[in-house]
Amino acid sequence: QVQLVESGGGLVQVGGSLRLSCAASGSIFSINTMGWYRQVPGKERELVATIARGDMAVYADSVKGRFTISRDKAKNTVYLQMNSLKPEDTAVYYCNVLGFLLGGSRYDSWGQGTQVTVSS
Repeated sequence: QVQLVESGGGLVQVGGSLRLSCAASGSIFSINTMGWYRQVPGKERELVATIARGDMAVYADSVKGRFTISRDKAKNTVYLQMNSLKPEDTAVYYCNVLGFLLGGSRYDSWGQGTQVTVSS
């Protein structure tokens, strides 16, 4: 009932920048938290950054000072600005959105993932 469409991944050189976007649509009553996670083959999915309703952001230590998460509440969209990219940032990035549907039930939705590759 909630669809997430991600965009913005790709190939970039070390030190470069990318901006990821994730737009949520469907039977949304409210959005509590929007976030980005990433995963590499053979490892668990890990938190990159989240932003809550009060625009309070939380970052993984590995991306602090380089990545910025933001949201456009009118568009139900979350962004991840990634600067000073490193090879270890290479992963599939997933958008996650938590909130409530129009019918009152909670939802926890994931995007399809977008590949980010940082070449050295």
